[in-house]
Amino acid sequence: MGQFNTRPHSTMLVDSHCHLDFPDLASNLDRILENMQENKVSHALCVSVNLEDFPSVLLLAETYPNLYASVGVHPGYENLAEPQAKELVTLAQHPRIIAIGETGLDYFRLTGDLEWQRDRFRQHIRAALQCGKPLIIHTRAAASDTLRIMLEEGADQVGGVMHCFTENWEVAQQAMEMNFYISFSGIVTFKNAVALKEVAKKIQLDRMLVETDSPYLAPVPYRGKTNQPAFVRHVAEEIATLRGITVNEVAEMTTHNFFNLFKDA
Repeated sequence: MGQFNTRPHSTMLVDSHCHLDFPDLASNLDRILENMQENKVSHALCVSVNLEDFPSVLLLAETYPNLYASVGVHPGYENLAEPQAKELVTLAQHPRIIAIGETGLDYFRLTGDLEWQRDRFRQHIRAALQCGKPLIIHTRAAASDTLRIMLEEGADQVGGVMHCFTENWEVAQQAMEMNFYISFSGIVTFKNAVALKEVAKKIQLDRMLVETDSPYLAPVPYRGKTNQPAFVRHVAEEIATLRGITVNEVAEMTTHNFFNLFKDA
């Protein structure tokens, strides 16, 4: 994998969010990496979802020069020791860690008193501010509270990405005003994602990223199957079609944006 030691040619794509440590992908990693190369996907960011499995995420980034890692605890994981900002900052000192997250709020999966989720989100933002690394934010059925906490905690000072974006244009605008990028996943290829396609048409290219969130959310024509970073090409193709531009133009801008945001990459 040594050919990826330097930043890629601009027409290469970057998968800004995947989970290569998850069993569906980890068991077939060599082929996954070959597929990336064949589809001109030069780099991928492997995103942490809990601290228990963080070592395996970090190992991927240490082993393969075209893979990066983040550190954080997803809002969907309950009943565990809550991560503190100090602990996250310590883990983020590793040179292969380029972001804090994924973090945020998810009122879709869990119900009841979710103040612990909001507290956890605040700890991640504080960690990002302390170590100067951008945030990877997950928000589902919680856009108002997500934006409010971002504002209250000063998340605009480090910026980041609203990953797997599924919200409306107003939410996108508010996030971008706080120095956040908007990342589109395979959902944008789904026929019923009409409102999301409109956001993809309107957003300025210099604020856009593409991702797979693999092994989830495989784009058309692989919907329902195990997703992988190589499939981010289909996300880029859909955005190119929606905007009437070339895939190379999407690749050029989103790759530039990735390295502009994740400055430690």
